[in-house]
Amino acid sequence: MTYPIEAAPLWRPNPATVGDTRMAQFMQATGYGRYAELWQWSVDKPEEFWPQVWRFCAAVGERGETVLEDGGKMPGARWFPQARLNYAENLLRHADDGEALVFWGEDKVKRRMSRSELRREVARFQRFLIDAGVGEGDRVAGYLPNLPETLAAMLATTALGAIWSSASPDFGVQGVLDRFGQIAPKVLVCVDGYWYNGKAVDCLVKNAEVVAQMPSLVKTVVVPYLSNAPEIGAIANAVAWPALPEADAATMPVFKRVAFDHPLFIMYSSGTTGVPKCIVHCHGGVLLQHLKEHVLHSDVRPGDRLFYFTTCGWMMWNWLVSGLAAGATLLLYDGSPFAAGGKVLFDYAEAERMTHFGTSAKFIDAAAKQGLTPARSHDLGALRAMFSTGSPLSPEGFDWVYREVKEDLPLASISGGTDIVSCFVLGNPVLPVYRGEIQCRGLGMAVEVFDEDGRPLRGEKGELVCTRPFPVMPVGFWNDADGSKYRAAYFERFDNIWCHGDFSELTAHDGMIIYGRSDATLNPGGVRIGTAEIYRQVEQLPEVLESLVIGQDWPPGRNDDVRVVLFVKLAEGAVLDATLIERIKQQVRANTTPRHVPAKVVQVTDIPRTKSGKIVELAVRNVVHERPVKNVEALANPEALEGFRRRPELAD
Repeated sequence: MTYPIEAAPLWRPNPATVGDTRMAQFMQATGYGRYAELWQWSVDKPEEFWPQVWRFCAAVGERGETVLEDGGKMPGARWFPQARLNYAENLLRHADDGEALVFWGEDKVKRRMSRSELRREVARFQRFLIDAGVGEGDRVAGYLPNLPETLAAMLATTALGAIWSSASPDFGVQGVLDRFGQIAPKVLVCVDGYWYNGKAVDCLVKNAEVVAQMPSLVKTVVVPYLSNAPEIGAIANAVAWPALPEADAATMPVFKRVAFDHPLFIMYSSGTTGVPKCIVHCHGGVLLQHLKEHVLHSDVRPGDRLFYFTTCGWMMWNWLVSGLAAGATLLLYDGSPFAAGGKVLFDYAEAERMTHFGTSAKFIDAAAKQGLTPARSHDLGALRAMFSTGSPLSPEGFDWVYREVKEDLPLASISGGTDIVSCFVLGNPVLPVYRGEIQCRGLGMAVEVFDEDGRPLRGEKGELVCTRPFPVMPVGFWNDADGSKYRAAYFERFDNIWCHGDFSELTAHDGMIIYGRSDATLNPGGVRIGTAEIYRQVEQLPEVLESLVIGQDWPPGRNDDVRVVLFVKLAEGAVLDATLIERIKQQVRANTTPRHVPAKVVQVTDIPRTKSGKIVELAVRNVVHERPVKNVEALANPEALEGFRRRPELAD
């Protein structure tokens, strides 16, 4: 099924103010009057476009004369080979002493930090790293919530030319070892515990177990959060953050300028199909891409107040903190998004005059199910943009935002991933918002949709690809000396083409619809169906809180056809009886095609998901077919998988 073309947009930019946006100013500076023309130039002439981004966004560093070497190779292209720069220097470059960040730990902890205070914390931790022998290329790992100290530790690390990697403290011991154990960090930064939904979760025992099994560690730093003076004696070679050397107000961090492609972050694939891949991103690529996305696509300006609900195990944390380079104040949050009666994020938006509100599609769905009406309950007058990612935002999710959050607001559904620590398709303040569509392809990103034979499609579903190199491509995978794992991950499907693994459609508006992951698409009778098409219909029913759909090999023992099986988590008091099953099937049949209608509807108590909130269709499919699920440590709630095992409903 293809969503119908909407005749009228949900939102249009105000003609009186659109010229004030940074995107409009960039278009004027480059001489392009239409976004489609600007995008085409950006992908056809990357040697002209990316230096213009560098200049317009005032990136700090020596650019060099050469922009691109081996531009026809993917992988293999090399950007700005003569450049010298430092990511952290660009984030800390603003000389004013305005607020660098505000932090809320649910409704338990609130803190503020000025730019000078942040620089001082960075200098403190950097002095500690130098004393511990950390230098260029060494790894520092953060096993941390989204705290101010997390940001300071990352900046201190990357300022030295060392490499930062992080995971959130809800990961179990094995999940952390599966990640950090591969990269052999010299220093670990962890926390005594954290708050979740009003409850304190202690981490000291886990920290001690992790440290004991990572022989590469020289030092461990424990950040106090639950307690002012946590007991850290059981953690080898540990020091508490407050005991770090002090730095006076005049002390500045040292910034080591490195090559454009010098490693900056090591990030991890979801790990639900095996040990996570260690994806290496570089200083220059991350900086330029994030500046482009914040300044141009998101219209983040100096003094704006930028928020994204994220943990440090999700790439949106890395995306969020780069907002410092655009001059924004970061609004950091840690804990449950529905703490304090379910309205804590909108309380935060009102109290801190939030200008940019980022969250997940699942949060929007859940807020709608809970009946939240923030436009009536909160003053959101400062809010200028809203972002959604993590999974496809349904058309009904768009409706809820414009009905219950704010009418005059660009809603940017965005999509990319950890693989590029940024977006392929995203928002745009100079373009209209159409219901159910991502607004546009990102500047400099030669995104297309291909059919099975590598031919471009429009108005039809296919594979999301990028046909030309871009600066934020990974420099490689850690411990992949010959690059074979890297090439296999993205370049085996189409030669010299990045194949991202999203089942997508390029629309008549030049926008994009994402129907789900390609490896999770359903193929009943050989017809490809995106999982998001079914979720959209089923989750409109008030009885259904969440759902997950797979293709079950049918008949058993054969793998040439599947039947559609839908699992549903119901609202309290709802019962999956024959009447509700028929309503679910009718809802799908009436709004899609007969192929989409599930052959079986099965109730479960929970839906398994990754730490970043993405549901895991492939893991469930393996459980249903009694195949092993690799690396369950990647899941936030691995116990939920047991609800799918040997279900009698699926035996006939």
